[in-house]
This record gives sequence, C-alpha cells and structure tokens, in this order.
Amino acid sequence: MTTPRPWLASYAEGVPHDLDDPTGSLYDLIRESVDTYPEHVALEFFGRTTSYAELGAEIERVAEGLRILGVQKGDPVGLVLPNCPQHIVAFYAVLRLGAIVVEHNPLYTPRELRHQFEDHGARVVIAWDKVVETIQDFPDDVAVQAIVSVDVTRAMPFATRFALRLPIAKARESRAALTTSVRGTTKWEQLTSAQPIDPHIIAPEASDVALIQYTSGTTGSPKGAALTHANLLVNAAQARAWVPQVPRGSAVVYAVLPMFHAYGLTLCLTFAMSMGARLVLFPKFEPDLVLKVVKRHPATFLPAVPPIYDRLTKAAAAAGVSLEGIEIAISGAMPLSAEVVEPWEAATGGYLVEGYGLSECSPVLMANPVAPNRRAGTVGLPLPSTEARVVDPDDPMTDVPPGAEGELIVRGPQVFSGYWKKPEETEAVFVADPDGGAPWFRTGDIVSIDDAGFVRIVDRIKELIITGGFNVAPSEVEEALRQHADVEDAAVVGLPDEHSGEQVVAVVVLREGASFDEGAIRAFARDVLTAYKVPKRVVQAHDLPRSLIGKVLRREVRNGLLNG
Repeated sequence: MTTPRPWLASYAEGVPHDLDDPTGSLYDLIRESVDTYPEHVALEFFGRTTSYAELGAEIERVAEGLRILGVQKGDPVGLVLPNCPQHIVAFYAVLRLGAIVVEHNPLYTPRELRHQFEDHGARVVIAWDKVVETIQDFPDDVAVQAIVSVDVTRAMPFATRFALRLPIAKARESRAALTTSVRGTTKWEQLTSAQPIDPHIIAPEASDVALIQYTSGTTGSPKGAALTHANLLVNAAQARAWVPQVPRGSAVVYAVLPMFHAYGLTLCLTFAMSMGARLVLFPKFEPDLVLKVVKRHPATFLPAVPPIYDRLTKAAAAAGVSLEGIEIAISGAMPLSAEVVEPWEAATGGYLVEGYGLSECSPVLMANPVAPNRRAGTVGLPLPSTEARVVDPDDPMTDVPPGAEGELIVRGPQVFSGYWKKPEETEAVFVADPDGGAPWFRTGDIVSIDDAGFVRIVDRIKELIITGGFNVAPSEVEEALRQHADVEDAAVVGLPDEHSGEQVVAVVVLREGASFDEGAIRAFARDVLTAYKVPKRVVQAHDLPRSLIGKVLRREVRNGLLNG
C-alpha cells in the first residue's frame, strides 16, 4: 500500500491490515467447505436441510447437466431466481464450468429483463418457473436458446408444499416424465439427474470473470459490472477477516437479502459458504417466518437493510419472541439511524453496524468495527487491503485537505476492472494515479474522513436513487414515463423517506390538451417497471428546470419538491 491509511489504528482486535492475493476460484471456495464440513448443514429452507456433502454432489451433477446443454467456459448464463437452494447450486455449477453467472431480479418486468439479456447475450438461463413464460416471449433476436425451469417448492418439505395447496399430482411427478419441451425448456430435475461432472474438466482461475452484476453505476442506465473470481474471493475473505469472532463451521447466517443483489450475493452466497455456515434461506423477508427460525437457532450473522431490522425488532416484541443470540448484524445500502440501532442492540445483546459498498466493488468497501469504537452515522473504515482518497470532484487528481469534503475514490483487490462490453463507460469511472500506480475507481459519493479514519457519506454526485436498498436510475424511470400517451417529459428524483431511505418521485409535464391523472400514470409505470421503481408520487409541472444546454436539472427539481 502506498497511500496513508489512518483507519488502520481503529481496526478491531484481530483484524489484519492486508490480505494475501486470492488463488483458485469460487468453486474451490465451496469445495473446501464441502471437504471440511461434509456432514454439517449447509442450507435450510422452510425447515428442510441440505448438508455440505449433498450440496457439493448436486453442484457436480448440475454442472454436468449444464455442460450437456452446451454451456462452455466464458459463456454468460442467466439466473432469474429467488432465494432458494437451487439458486446456490446453480450459481456454483455455472462457475464450475468456468462460465459466467449473470444475476437478475425475478420480479423485473419483461421489458427490464429483455434489456439485460440483450446486453449480455446469454444463451442458457436458469429461471424460476413463474418467469419462464416471460423469457419464452422474448423476441427472436434475443439469444436465449435453452431455459431451465425451476420449481422452487420442490426444495421445501412436503408438508410445506401441501400447506401451500400445491397440486398433489405435481408433488408426485416422476422423473420419467421430465422432458425437454419444443420451446427449449428443461426441468431443473433433469440437470440434477445427470452424472457428476468429470473431475478432469479444468476449473476456472482467479483472473476469470465469474459474475456480471447489473447496476445503475455512478451514472444513468443499468450496465453489467464484470467481477472476477479474485474480486469475489477477496471480498468474502475481507468479510471473514472483519468478523474474526464468527466461528467457522458453526455460524448461522440468515439470507433475508435477495441473492441476486450484490450485497446479498457476497454475504450469503460466498461469505457464508466459505465459513461452512448454516445458511437459512428466505425467498422474501416476512417477520413471522424469520421469527420461527429465531426460536430454533438465532443467527450468528445477519446482513440486512435498516427497514428489516426495524420490522423484525417490532415483530419480535409484539410476538414475545427473544432476539437474544443474534450476535452480529451488518447493515448496508441505505443510512442506518440510531432509532433502529438502539432497540435492536437492546433486544439482541449484539452489534448492529453500518457498512458501505458498490456493485463495482464486489460490493463491500467499508464497515464499522464490530467493537465498542463503532461510530454511528458513519459507514465505518475501509476493509483490509483497501485504499481510499478524498479528491476534488472537478479535479480528481487533486486530494482535498484532511477532513474536508470531496469525492471518494478507492482501489483494492475487490474493485472490478470494467463494465461488460462497455469500454467508454469503464474509462469514465477510473482516474489515473498521480504517482503512476494502479488507477482509482470513482464512487460518485461525496464524503469526509475524520482523523480516526471513519468515513461519513455527505452527498451523491450521481443522481441514483436508493430505495429500500435497491438502486433506481432516474433516467430509466423517466424513459418509461415518457411512453405514456399524456406525458411530454418527466424528471425523477429521490426524496427522503424514513422507511425506505428514499422514495421515487416523478415530476411530469403533460402533452397539450391532456388531463393529469396520477393514478393512471402510476398504473402505467407498474406495467413496465419493477414495483420498487414505480414513483410513489407523481406531480404535475408546466415545465422543468434546464441547464443552458437543455439538460434537466434534477437537483433543482428535488429542491423544489423539498421546499415547496
């Protein structure tokens, strides 16, 4: 490391300053846990458990099934799945072949999903059966040739499936009936019935791309951050190093965050599996479901977002369920307030600390120490092997004075090397090192770093909206609104919200002669956008503030809403 790192003195006891460069691949990560903890529970889903030995065997079979479908090294493979055991297996099976996982939100609209598939060009997709028809309806110019359909309920205990009133005939479907349809759809069970993959087939290397993670990035439209095995391996190692008190082989991790999101992916799919942990999977966050598991075995480690901690604390109090024993909770994606921290720590006796990251950084860059010196209102300290500087946003080669506000730029082994097939966008987010070293990634966040090295987020240069932990690109929502027959123009901004961090608000200019109908505009948006992107409010305006070159000034729009 060549830059000063004042934060090292604030590290908790036992946390190393630097980590060795990773070797091998994410497949080696899961194999190590399979070999070390074969009889330990790896996954729990509605009470049904899978051991590490069983998980490893299924990964080997599904990898062979995908190879038979034609997946080769370097091929992107789409995953469109909720949190479920099949998601874990699919993730590592794709990586076993040296192919590239592309994660997607299964709640995306057809338009949103199609845009991403057009961008990455995956020919094979593993999808929740609820969204298979959406993918089948893609136009012919989208490259998908084979769809693996996943019935998530098959991973549940029979009693749970019966309680969900699933058809008994479906529950008893025989493997002999599993076929590939004329529309290119293969049942997941056909992959799990394959023979294990030939162990001589070469596994990927650390430098190979492992994941394309779509993000709105520091600018407008979504694009795929290409992350290598090394990026993701080191971020899992940084997480392990940050919590040396979490025991390997006996930790319990709750996956309430969606694993298609970078935050949930790293702390559940890679970190937890590397720890030989019991990963308890929840398809979505429902306090009652979580509390049922808490009664049996509280989480050792619970990554989430502030609204989840708030709802869980209140639900536990109302139900008379103790949260004691939840030792470490790591919050991210949106600001964490003392109003959430204090009741949570009182109820659990553990720590709730805030962290920070971006998809381009695998994603975790910083976290508060899991120790008494944590500082509320900050996102903590840069992780081991991570460098950070605060620079003039208009001249990123120039550092601001110590303690002053400026743009955060970072570098470290978890930082990606670029966006998928977008060299110009990649170049725009990196800045050269003034001393000729490795380039720095521009986060687009305005921060200050105090004398002890704690980082405080002040503002965002980028106009990205973060609602409930999810990124929303204003330009994407604006484009959707302009498709409405009555909307001439639109500006979308984020306004503070105590529950979700920010809420999406749109200001629209109507076409001549049109009447304003907020409900109709929001209903139109729901047809083309995922629910969290749909504006919570739509406001009419006669015009929008613009710069001298005609660009809508979203900051002025936002200020007008806040002050008006």
